[in-house]
Amino acid sequence: MLSKKAKYALKALFVLAKDYGSEALLIGDIAEKENIPKKFLEAILLDLKNQGILYSRRGKTGGYGLLKTPEQITIGQVIRIIDGPLAWVPCARQNGYQPCDECEDVENCSIRITMRKVRDATAEILDNTTLADCVRMEKAPIDWSI
Repeated sequence: MLSKKAKYALKALFVLAKDYGSEALLIGDIAEKENIPKKFLEAILLDLKNQGILYSRRGKTGGYGLLKTPEQITIGQVIRIIDGPLAWVPCARQNGYQPCDECEDVENCSIRITMRKVRDATAEILDNTTLADCVRMEKAPIDWSI
C-alpha cells in the first residue's frame, strides 16, 4: 500500500511539475494547494532534495523546484525514495533480497514467485510513468472502463 508520505510526495511533485521552469515554490503554497500538513511536507521535500530530485533556494525567491525535468523523474523512483522497495515480501525484492526464515525451497516457493511477478508488473508501470505523464493524465483523464 502506498504510504501517506509517498502520496503527499507525489502530490507535491505534481505541483512542481506543472510549474516547472518557473520560480521555486514556497512550501506553504504547496501545502495549502494540496492540503498537506506543512511540517510533514518540509520533511518530505528535504528527503527528495537529499536524493537529487529537488533543489531549494533561500531568500525572497526561495522555495523548492525540480532539479530534473518532469520527464526524467519516474513515479517508481519517488516511491522507492519514500517507501523503499516495491516488493511486498523481502524474498521478491530486486535489491536487498532476503529469504524468508520458514522457506524450505526458495526457487520453487509459489508465494515468492507470485510476489515477484507482482513486483515486476508494478515496477514496469511505475518506472515507465513520469511526472510529466501524470500531469498530462490530469489534463486528459484516461478512460479505464475498457
